[in-house]
Amino acid sequence: MRQIAIYGKGGIGKSTTTQNLTAALATHLGKSIMLVGCDPKADSTRMLLGGLAQQTVLDTLREEGDDIELASIMKNGFGNIRCVESGGPEPGVGCAGRGIITSINMLEQMGAYTDDLDYVFYDVLGDVVCGGFAMPIREGKAQEIYVVASGELMALYAANNICKGVERYARSGGVRLGGIICNSRKVDGERELLEAFSRELGSQLISFVPRDNIVQHAEINRKVVIEFDPACSQADAYRSLAEAIDGNDLFVIPRPLAQEHLESLMMEYGFVGI
Repeated sequence: MRQIAIYGKGGIGKSTTTQNLTAALATHLGKSIMLVGCDPKADSTRMLLGGLAQQTVLDTLREEGDDIELASIMKNGFGNIRCVESGGPEPGVGCAGRGIITSINMLEQMGAYTDDLDYVFYDVLGDVVCGGFAMPIREGKAQEIYVVASGELMALYAANNICKGVERYARSGGVRLGGIICNSRKVDGERELLEAFSRELGSQLISFVPRDNIVQHAEINRKVVIEFDPACSQADAYRSLAEAIDGNDLFVIPRPLAQEHLESLMMEYGFVGI
């Protein structure tokens, strides 16, 4: 069983990328998958469940107490993907990161990590800014980390910061960076910039996912792209991403860049063709 955490700047498209990636792994490569949403918004499984607002682990605990059934917090979605949302505390109260800790511990206790699973994915909120959100890598729950980024400075800044967290915990555990996923924003020199950034980290640009409005059309229809239009080129892009992840054997302790170096890369590649 491979356990993978997907990180990236808020709004970069982690949840969209993760849902489309897991759908491709399930339907194109026949993999058995559990997806754990680690975001208080509880939107990591929405498209896989056809828009269902899934009951979260923390909401269920608050309403029913500790004596709950696995079926009440896990639903089967598209591609028979097992979907769980950790949820979060009441707005303005408590630490959202604790929802991740509580959820993963409860799933382990309830026997959710079965032998037939090929993959467990954690879709993690934003940057690694607190211990709760770093939990999947801090405690070795996820062995592989992929960072979703684009050619925008703030996306790269967040990706670099996440790699600092991976580097820190990799020194004491087995977690490794598997690569950077570019969720394209169609900015100048984007592919070349992300390739250079990945090389500087000692890693790889494992996939370049083009920008296509069909992703938004699929989301509006509460579906992943492969279900909405399986013959489109964007569906092929997610299948290629799935193949790249499934066949990946390059896992490294990243070498995060100094801020000045990161900005110099932006200057070097961000003005190509201008």
